[in-house]
Formats: sequence, structure tokens, C-alpha cells
Amino acid sequence: MSPGDLVLTPTGLRFLGRRFPCSIGRGGVTLQKREGDGATPAGDHRITGMLYRPDRLPARVLPGWARPIGLRDLWCDDPAHPAYNRPARAPLAASHEVLRRADPLYDLILLTDWNAAPPQPGRGSAIFLHRWRRTGYPTAGCIAFAAADLLWIARRIAPGAGLFVRG
Repeated sequence: MSPGDLVLTPTGLRFLGRRFPCSIGRGGVTLQKREGDGATPAGDHRITGMLYRPDRLPARVLPGWARPIGLRDLWCDDPAHPAYNRPARAPLAASHEVLRRADPLYDLILLTDWNAAPPQPGRGSAIFLHRWRRTGYPTAGCIAFAAADLLWIARRIAPGAGLFVRG
């Protein structure tokens, strides 16, 4: 581990010598992640991308590797679909998450490599780092932060940084 890695601890997420309050999945941390269980997967993960809402967040405040979320951008969470745990575009008949949400939760997203190479159906999808609804409110498995903290992290993180989650 290096200071440029993210480490989830019982008291928050540690990054670059700071600790950030965060929320995790309503199912806690698990070694046996399954689609829809509401748990945050334990393990050694990597940050693989960054997405943002260009109508809500200017590109100039983010690193150059951040990519805008388009009007038709989705994330497939249907274990039976070939695009499972991958970005997709509308229209998509399979189960999915809309990335361009009406609320601000996905205005900025750090993508992880959870169940990505290749995705195993049913092991869980869309483990993101994103904005929280409110302090202490659990997620469906992602790790969520206050908007200002997420932006601070996003401006300093490098692609491929580690995300270490222990059960």
C-alpha cells in the first residue's frame, strides 16, 4: 500500500494522510459478494475510471482522465446479459442503473475493477465511489462520501490506485 491508495477502515476511508467519513453498503463488508445483497465487497481493488456530469461539474476541476456522463449512459446489472457489470447505452431492455441521475449521487463517480475481468454473473456489479445521500446513510454496496470530500479525492487520485477493503 502507498499513501496514494484508498484504505477503508472502521472509522472512514484513508487517503493521502487524511481520513474521510464515508458510507458503505447496508449489508456491511462481505467476502461473498452477490448481486443485490447490498454489501460492499472486501478485497484489493483498483480505481479504473472517473465519470462526471458535465452539466453539474466543470471538467476543469477534474483530472484529464475523467470522462463525461452522456444522456444515454447506463451500467448493466443484469447477470444474464452480455454487458453485465459494464457501461452500456440506452435503450437497454436488461436491468441497469442510469448514470445520469436526477439526484446528485452520480455527479462524480470513481469506477472500480470489482468483478470486471471478466465479470462473473451474480457476483455483483457497479461498485462505485460516489456522493452520499446524507451522513451515515448506507449504499447498495458502493462507498459514498460528502460531495466536497469526493471532489478532493477525485482531484488527487491516479488511475490504478488501490482500494483496500477488509471484512
